[in-house]
Amino acid sequence: MTDFNLINRPRRLRQSAAMRAMFQETSLSLNDLVLPIFVEEGLDDYAAIDAMPGVMRIPEKRLACEIERIANAGIRSIMTFGISHHTDATGSDAWNENGLVARMSRIAKQTAPELIVMSDTCFCEYTTHGHCGVLCEHGVDNDATLTNLGKQAVAAARAGADFIAPSAAMDGQVQAIRQALDAEGFTRTAIMAYSTKFASSFYGPFREAAGTALKGDRKTYQMNPMNRREAIRESLLDEAQGADCLMVKPAGAYLDIVRDIRERSDLPLAAYQVSGEYAMIKFAAKAGAIDENSVVLESLGAIKRAGADLILSYFALSLAESKLL
Repeated sequence: MTDFNLINRPRRLRQSAAMRAMFQETSLSLNDLVLPIFVEEGLDDYAAIDAMPGVMRIPEKRLACEIERIANAGIRSIMTFGISHHTDATGSDAWNENGLVARMSRIAKQTAPELIVMSDTCFCEYTTHGHCGVLCEHGVDNDATLTNLGKQAVAAARAGADFIAPSAAMDGQVQAIRQALDAEGFTRTAIMAYSTKFASSFYGPFREAAGTALKGDRKTYQMNPMNRREAIRESLLDEAQGADCLMVKPAGAYLDIVRDIRERSDLPLAAYQVSGEYAMIKFAAKAGAIDENSVVLESLGAIKRAGADLILSYFALSLAESKLL
């Protein structure tokens, strides 16, 4: 037998389940997860989303019941997305004090005051054209949209939202929202910036879930997936503008970006495991190609290992209810 003189044997620390747990470097818990939910006004019953098996559009009239279920399962935080039946060219229902954005936050906080409510702040679900802001002859008007984002943020904060989460990908949106919130006295309302948001093909199932009317793409305001240095710059700009948390979206294909930003910023960092990532796992499991629970936990663990403090994931509720975390 060849003598390799093996002094260093990493397998010594893997020889039992207890030992593997003791030396595990990355941990995952429900405290790390945020559950995105889709709420539709005027809907009579839950509506299945074919591209996202297991995810439903929640009728607004059932939102309080659903919030109770989510809180009782141990979920600490939600991100609200609305499917509006009151769309127009600017998405004005999004800043209506009694519009869907405000109602979602109000219902959630009244039902479970301890639940952290993050209000997605954008206009794609509230405009007739499906873009994330005010259209002009050159596309989306950045600065006109900033004004409206500020109004939407104030409406959500007044309704009880703990976090404003601007996903419109407009230059200067964090600063504009911070100024609007502070001017109305909402200095304690935090901002989770979608600070590095790529123009990704992984968003496909979300379009069905949110019912956007988009024609074309968002490549003039969301980031080129091939740009790494720009990704870091985008998040550092949002940090300088007053963001309380940063975010990378999508997560799984961009773990290098998560790590890059983690090394450059001390702010809390979130990563969004988006609809396409969810769907791929679901359909692969349905085909018998993978074990769903194992892959879900591995994928979330990888995102955490890369440097994310929080993960937005559609798997959060099923993980909580099945006691896998």
